Amino acid sequence: MEIENRRSKPSGFYVAERTFELPELKLLVDAVQSSKFITAKKSNELIRKLEELASVHEAKTLQRQVFVGNRIKTMNESIYYNVDKIHQAISQNRLIRFRYYEWTPQKEMHLRRNGKAYEISPWGLTWDDENYYMVGYDGEAEMIKHFRVDKMLDIEIMDQSRSGKEHFEKFDLANYAKKVFGMFSGEERTVKMLCENNLAGAMIDRFGRDVMMHPVDEGHFSVSAAVNVSPQFFGWLVALGKGVVIKSPEDVREEFGGWMRAVMREYGNEG
Repeated sequence: MEIENRRSKPSGFYVAERTFELPELKLLVDAVQSSKFITAKKSNELIRKLEELASVHEAKTLQRQVFVGNRIKTMNESIYYNVDKIHQAISQNRLIRFRYYEWTPQKEMHLRRNGKAYEISPWGLTWDDENYYMVGYDGEAEMIKHFRVDKMLDIEIMDQSRSGKEHFEKFDLANYAKKVFGMFSGEERTVKMLCENNLAGAMIDRFGRDVMMHPVDEGHFSVSAAVNVSPQFFGWLVALGKGVVIKSPEDVREEFGGWMRAVMREYGNEG
């Protein structure tokens, strides 16, 4: 550390340069307090540690922006150990076994598959829509799957080596997250959409700057993107309103229309 003597009053010594600048610490604090997968208790612990990287006076400015209490947070304190075990398994090329749960309308934890353990080969971790996911290969189902880390219980690192290497040699985790809306699986299809020009930003935010976009007329452009067709994808389209229309494939267009009519029926409108 670079320690200097302050010549002005009050005199004394001070750290002239720190590893993190105050704006950088504020960014880290914001990331911690806004992360849904970090519990409120752990968020406060991490923020206190971040405050120790600042001076006494700077730490006070960090404390003023801390509002963790009322944010939606996970209740699973074991997520940190889950992440550590998953990383261990990946580095050791090992299979993992775990149980997986979901919530019931009674706000009770219900184990999937009647408590039968999953045996999955972990290949990566991704953060999507404020949740942490493990992406791996299910050898029994012979397919790539993803699981929310905070819903995984009793993770064990197995002696068996991972499987599915051939599926992940050219696997792009970032592209996978783009295709899977809200991390809900569906059949992967290349969908062509007609969009109003003011929605160019929404398309780039969702699919990235490499997405194929072509002008159609003065007010519209077309976009082609690989997506996992699911109700979550349809919901995303609805949020964009009449500014986006599916042009092809025809079966996806029809499926979206049928989904819309089914929703409208729930509101007493046959459409």
